[in-house]
Amino acid sequence: MSYDATVLDEAVRVVAEAAPDADRTGQFPWTGIRAVHQSGLLESTVATRYGGAGATLNDATHILAALGRGDPSVALISAMTIFSHLGQAAKNHWPDDLYRRLLAEGKQRPLLLNAARVEPELGSPARGGLPATVARRTANGWSITGRKRFVTGAYGLTHFLVWAHTDETPARVGTFVVPNGLPGIHVIENWNSLGMRATGSHDVEYTDVEIPAENVLELVDPSVAQQDNRAHAAITLALTAIYLGAAEAAQAAFIRFAHERVPANLGHPIARTERFVALSGEIDLLVSGARQIIFGALEADHGDAERLIRARLIAGRQLREAVQIAVRGIGNPGLSSDLGLERHFRDVQSVLVHAPQEDTSVSILGRAAFDRWNREEAARLDYPGLTVIKTA
Repeated sequence: MSYDATVLDEAVRVVAEAAPDADRTGQFPWTGIRAVHQSGLLESTVATRYGGAGATLNDATHILAALGRGDPSVALISAMTIFSHLGQAAKNHWPDDLYRRLLAEGKQRPLLLNAARVEPELGSPARGGLPATVARRTANGWSITGRKRFVTGAYGLTHFLVWAHTDETPARVGTFVVPNGLPGIHVIENWNSLGMRATGSHDVEYTDVEIPAENVLELVDPSVAQQDNRAHAAITLALTAIYLGAAEAAQAAFIRFAHERVPANLGHPIARTERFVALSGEIDLLVSGARQIIFGALEADHGDAERLIRARLIAGRQLREAVQIAVRGIGNPGLSSDLGLERHFRDVQSVLVHAPQEDTSVSILGRAAFDRWNREEAARLDYPGLTVIKTA
């Protein structure tokens, strides 16, 4: 384990206390983010060769589940930076000088990175396609122009990782590191989501934004620039842990209410009734079951993309159902902001909207099942002596 559990618990306490206000105002959750930064968790996955703790994806998933119990919006913003460091630890794809400068910056203030990939016309690149955003070569570097959607943490990010194509012949596609606050960057406040309100996932428009020549990662031919949903299956599953945390917070609220609510006609807590015992059991089956599924899959072979995608879908659906059961079981108090359950209910609805979305993930599994059948059928036909039994 590459993090201090006591430090994590203290950060989660601060994050949780600030969560209701962040949700109510929809403002950037600085209190929570500063607590995560001061705990060192934002840089937990920085590789040891850069002086970091070298936390693994499994460690990061435990951290995100804990932060999700406090405030899933803070956890999601933090995840984007945690995963960026994890990517550099594995692929070493950042220019070394630039990455070291950012790490030095992160010692002074929260270093917040996030990819800006979704576009109004393209939609999610998880469904295929290439960016319309363009990077034009200038005398001193690159000039970025385009518009991105759902940029989580837009106001608080220190750097946008903007996916764009170049104006070269032939064109290339890559990720451009754009410092926030430069002339030509305009955040369009259009994030009005049911849940995850404090993520501030607004649109961002870039108009002739000038950046240095070295601020670019992985410029490649467009033919190999499409998003590979299978290759990112482990990261996507780890992201689900944020909502595991939200569901565990909902479960805790449900249990607390069941023990504190004493109707006059009963004379004892409703936790002693068979109905609430059964409801508690159903919620635990779904939430604790999802925890087993997520961490069980991450401890196995990360090369088995179908297993990871299947785990994410099953766990995500269970988490949504568990919180719904908790809200429905309690009734009116469950819909009040006083308990916090309704906030957890709104937040957990986002569990399967992250790319690749639920329908895209199901299609991947469907095609894989057909491919398996075709391979098995071809293998049987390759053995002339094998008897093929036709049933219908």
